[in-house]
Amino acid sequence: MTIVGWLQISLLFLAVLVAIKPLGLYMARVFSGERTILSPVLAPVEKGLYRLSGIREDKEQGWLAYTLAMLAFSIAGFLALYAILRLQAYLPLNPQGFAGMAPDLAFNTAVSFVTNTNWQNYGGETTLSHFSQMAGLTVQNFLSAATGMALAIAFTRALARSRVSTLGNFWVDMTRATLYVLLPIAFVVALAFVAMGLPQTLDGSVTATTLEGANQVISLGPVASQEAIKQLGTNGGGFFNVNAAHPFENPTAWSNYLNIFAMLSISAALVYSFGQMVGNRRQGWALISAMTVLLIAGVAITYWAEAQGNPILTALGVDPALGNMEGKEVRFGQAMTALYAAVTTGLSDGGVNGMHGSFTGLGGLVPMFLMQLGEVLPGGVGSGLYGMLVFALLSVFVAGLMVGRTPEFLGKKIEGREMKFAMLAVLILPLVILGFTAVSAILPFAVASVGTAGPHGLSEILYAYTSSAGNNGSAFGGLTGNTPWYNTTLGLAMLLGRFAYVVPVMAIAGSLAAKVKAPASAGTFPTDGPLFVGLLIGIILILGGLQFFPALALGPIVEHFAMLAGQTF
Repeated sequence: MTIVGWLQISLLFLAVLVAIKPLGLYMARVFSGERTILSPVLAPVEKGLYRLSGIREDKEQGWLAYTLAMLAFSIAGFLALYAILRLQAYLPLNPQGFAGMAPDLAFNTAVSFVTNTNWQNYGGETTLSHFSQMAGLTVQNFLSAATGMALAIAFTRALARSRVSTLGNFWVDMTRATLYVLLPIAFVVALAFVAMGLPQTLDGSVTATTLEGANQVISLGPVASQEAIKQLGTNGGGFFNVNAAHPFENPTAWSNYLNIFAMLSISAALVYSFGQMVGNRRQGWALISAMTVLLIAGVAITYWAEAQGNPILTALGVDPALGNMEGKEVRFGQAMTALYAAVTTGLSDGGVNGMHGSFTGLGGLVPMFLMQLGEVLPGGVGSGLYGMLVFALLSVFVAGLMVGRTPEFLGKKIEGREMKFAMLAVLILPLVILGFTAVSAILPFAVASVGTAGPHGLSEILYAYTSSAGNNGSAFGGLTGNTPWYNTTLGLAMLLGRFAYVVPVMAIAGSLAAKVKAPASAGTFPTDGPLFVGLLIGIILILGGLQFFPALALGPIVEHFAMLAGQTF
């Protein structure tokens, strides 16, 4: 580790910190229906969309209607994307003449992008046409992110309101998230990416002559526009197979900085919007503080582990001065690769600028563990906020048990109904991740897809289901995922990780909205101070992390100690 490396990391976090308040205030105004700087241009468009679709802006929905609208919209998106992928050969903008996807791969891909997971069992530049990339994947990058934002805002209203049966209107919230937030910011970021050297063209490829005199076909396409929403919407699905390690997706240190900043900005600012909308900005900062502590810890451990190098490679004569550079781009180095890895897994982004499977045992453990915490650091756009609020409810419940008082959060009493739904949501991830991992670790045809023997092979399987159920989408590498078994089970893990989690969360929101919002009293446990932040961090680590410790002990932890002993498998 170096001072320069830590300075790079610190400046990035400082830039995000500066952007949180203005962007958070802007989004709070958008979702409150107030006038914004873009209203003169976008308000007529918004009204026109409502008239065309028959939506009444003033008609709100209860939690069940809101949730059913979200599910219906997601099903429609899945069917549309599945059709595009299967019929790709007959659709326009296919300069390379790619055939349609196989049924199981199309199922996996459609589920992946609709759930904001963006797991990719294919190479984009060798599989998908420009039409599929733009009308299929990029559209879902916007809509899945907007869906997550809408759900988070609905949960926020449940805590801000008193004795109501409605949480807003899903169609209105989703439209505003897309129109006022994602589209304009993505447009600006895409222009910045073009200026930095990312392609934005409908050409399929260009032929170059190498130094050896051979011809090389280099894939092109509308990369910058997809890259912008890929990061802003915490989608992560790359235009190219190696994602942000590809020079056309991430050519320079500046583009790498913008990638990470774009990943963090909306997710972090939405937490500030939460504080603004519930009338307690300190509450928003408390949640941001807990997220930041855990995320910085993840960055520090990953950076330290990779900077130490790999004793096995050192024994083979590799210079240890630069640490473990296997699977990393020289143009980014140790610090920015470690930062990217921790941010993309603390969020539910899943984009990568280095191969996580090539990290050291401890360095590879951290990204996996950050996902297993529930993707709340600060998590996906919207999904990170409502996931963190579930942990906040659990924290005040534990605090209430300790002092013998009925737990409250923002004036709402937390009772048995909310706790049952909260635990149902929290238990979804371990059930899906550990269940599918255990089955895949013993089935011969599933084990045959593993690229490495021993604990690293188990880590490949565990990481895949962790990433899918957490709606992250990054991969450990080495696992051949494009098989009927993995395409199907990973797709199911994505569906359960997104929708089986959010339904009980919305049930909690409906229950809280109907309750009276009582004013704080002398006996109220404050949830906007350092004591609550510490308790919240502890609950996240205990409930979100310890349940995975036995599996981690058999995978990356064993690999770490074996590496220190100079052993290979």
